[in-house]
Amino acid sequence: MAAIILCPDGVPALPESTTYSQAELAALKTDIAHWGRELGFQQIGVSDTDLAAAESRLETWLNAGQHGTMDYMRRHGTRRSRPAELVPGTLRVISARMDYLPAEAVDPRDRLDDGSCAYVSRYALGRDYHKILRRRLQALATRIEERTGSSGYRVFVDSAPVLEKPLAEKAGLGWIGKHTNLINRGAGSWFFLGELYTDLPLPVDGAASAHCGSCRACIDVCPTDAIVAPYRLDARRCISYLTIELKGAIPVEFRRAIGNRIYGCDDCQLFCPWNKFAQPTAEDDFAPRHGLDTAELTELFAWSEETWLERTAGSPIRRIGYERWLRNVAIALGNATGTPRVIQVLEARRDSSSALIAEHVAWALGEHRRKNVQPPTEIVDV
Repeated sequence: MAAIILCPDGVPALPESTTYSQAELAALKTDIAHWGRELGFQQIGVSDTDLAAAESRLETWLNAGQHGTMDYMRRHGTRRSRPAELVPGTLRVISARMDYLPAEAVDPRDRLDDGSCAYVSRYALGRDYHKILRRRLQALATRIEERTGSSGYRVFVDSAPVLEKPLAEKAGLGWIGKHTNLINRGAGSWFFLGELYTDLPLPVDGAASAHCGSCRACIDVCPTDAIVAPYRLDARRCISYLTIELKGAIPVEFRRAIGNRIYGCDDCQLFCPWNKFAQPTAEDDFAPRHGLDTAELTELFAWSEETWLERTAGSPIRRIGYERWLRNVAIALGNATGTPRVIQVLEARRDSSSALIAEHVAWALGEHRRKNVQPPTEIVDV
């Protein structure tokens, strides 16, 4: 008689075979959802690997050049939209979502109206989510492996060419809204996504249905009109792209619209009606660090590179580097009220050795000169 192998939770392991009964797979899927909740995920879903429709939309978007300088979106070809080409043997994708909205004393929308304060996208106020989600997904994969004896898998959190939103939509985690973010009917859109590619033929979930209806709040509120049509984002106009992805100078035509947003933009989520259902995260790692949710622009612009490196350690903000950080803050200072302190910190960096910083500081100082021009005291006929 064959020995029965028990997992740490006391449940018999599945036989070491590539063939499982539907009942075994259904039971395993139920356990995966339970383990996911234990690991801090709010929802787990399973999809197949057919992304033909999403592949077509991606190709149209790329051909229109709306990805801007994000050449990596094209670099991997169909491996992005065909999971089994990226990880041979993949039959299913386990998608997971984790809430990240921090609890704050002040409404983030009010922060946008305070030109002296910096606005940082809510996802970037705390620790870098990549490592947090990857660690939890790896723990989930380990639990699955303990149950099955062995399985082929790979964990992804923005770490490879993966169409995470179409996969999550197919897995029932939400629908892709007109702003191209994923929306969950009971939880809004303030959550991260991660994926586990697996060779286990798990039962799949039903795709989520869309519930945007005639609403166009996200389209109307976008500061730079980046949502050029429902479900179509032109990244070249998007503040998140401009302040994070773009490495060079930010086009002058968008600088005033950027306002005080120094890293990313949340407007399309802040004003989405479905986010009335969003709940603050219970994850301490996503809580604001170093006062970034209340920091004044003049304070941040005065940070030395050493201070910046210290205070962005373990933060997603680190990816843009110190130079682009100052570029972004300079624009926000140009949009701020021209107090003596604002002018002082800008003047201190006017002769920066970085041409990128110097150019944006010059623009900011020019904005204050423009705003402070006094109209003539009398009308002169010409």
